[in-house]
Amino acid sequence: MSNIRITKQFTFESGHALYGYDGKCRNVHGHSYKLSVTVIGTPITDTSHVKLGMVIDFGDLKKIVKEEIVDPFDHATIFNKNTPHLELAKELMRRDHNVILADYQPTSENMVIDFAEKIKARLPETIKLHSLKLQETETSYAEWYASDN
Repeated sequence: MSNIRITKQFTFESGHALYGYDGKCRNVHGHSYKLSVTVIGTPITDTSHVKLGMVIDFGDLKKIVKEEIVDPFDHATIFNKNTPHLELAKELMRRDHNVILADYQPTSENMVIDFAEKIKARLPETIKLHSLKLQETETSYAEWYASDN
């Protein structure tokens, strides 16, 4: 049976600030992110299986990505936990804002690495994460490929 890649796309809004950066992105600002998740596997051939012909149900993939990425990151402000913005982050949390203190600089590159690890941990053994594309703006994005890692 052939390996097939399927892709599901997601959108979420997040703010971030790049600690120590020498440009405008050191300031708190936001993006309308677009995330494309591509997995690879062989379609189910068991004729008695309710998901016959599917690599993975798009709904099952949606559940994983929604729980791991979209729900926590949507309308959140992401800071490097070592940022001098920590005081601001704590004040936002006190005011019941969604704040993520990441173990990394919240660039698209680092976010896509984080997302890959989270998604891989939740996929069934028969399905592999093939690639992720995290689009920060209409013209800027980061990509992660399993074959490169």
